[in-house]
Amino acid sequence: MFIILGAIGLVVISIAIWFKNEKKQDFLFIIGGLALLVYSLYIKNIIFVILQLVFIISSMAEIIKLNKK
Repeated sequence: MFIILGAIGLVVISIAIWFKNEKKQDFLFIIGGLALLVYSLYIKNIIFVILQLVFIISSMAEIIKLNKK
């Protein structure tokens, strides 16, 4: 179950790279990042957990920045 969630997260992030709309791209980054965060918690890999948290926070900050424009 968690392996499938991790794979889905990876696929969502990979697809998001091809989006031209930055808000949609960042939203997909957050969704994929959350899925990978759950997987990284499941495998108990602290480095991966930290990486995913930074990735998710960065994507959220980018959405906030885009909304202020």
